[in-house]
Amino acid sequence: MRLLAPILLLSLAASADPRIIYSKVFPGSVPASVIITLERDGHGVYKESVDDSQPLKFVLKQSEADEIFALAEKLDRFKRPLESGLKVAFMGTKAFQYVDGTAGPEVKFNYSLDPDAKTINDWFERMSETEQHFIALERTVKFDKLGAHKALLQMNAAMERNRLVALEQFLPLLDRVSKNQSYLNMARERATLMADWIRNGAPPESAAAPAPPASEEKPAVAAGKP
Repeated sequence: MRLLAPILLLSLAASADPRIIYSKVFPGSVPASVIITLERDGHGVYKESVDDSQPLKFVLKQSEADEIFALAEKLDRFKRPLESGLKVAFMGTKAFQYVDGTAGPEVKFNYSLDPDAKTINDWFERMSETEQHFIALERTVKFDKLGAHKALLQMNAAMERNRLVALEQFLPLLDRVSKNQSYLNMARERATLMADWIRNGAPPESAAAPAPPASEEKPAVAAGKP
């Protein structure tokens, strides 16, 4: 499978509505590459390569999309450098591009000190984490019923840390587990609690736990160049 091509190739079909294209390339990690296209109305597409034949679609709340696009405006639609220039550990090459009828410039960085760049990058990291949890849960629900509970616990922990977005996409999978007696009872109970959490907008008392603050990407000091 061919990995990420230059991000400009993704925007050849220009849209009348603005969109942000994000990519991250981190050889040796899983996945090694990520591409997310976010439309102004909150609709998003997640891929793990340009050739990904099964992209995942999700929808952010309009207020979330508004915040992300406002950050892009504060960053001059990615027309200025964001790289800190510090000698830090390599954390993957991130790239942003703003498309509004025509493709704007692409900005790449490993680590940025700009607070707006950090915030918008964290938004896309959360989108990426969300879809990776979706992939893991979908796989276990379909092919590994005994492993479904572990995937649910991992997703639950991510929800408690506020690392997931567009949670409604999980409801069909959660309902499938909670209503099917072929899954472990503890998996069915967990799935029911999580589905109630998503539908009600708050964790049930039996599942509630103090949520630590969202983690911020912090670099380790490297001896050489990133």
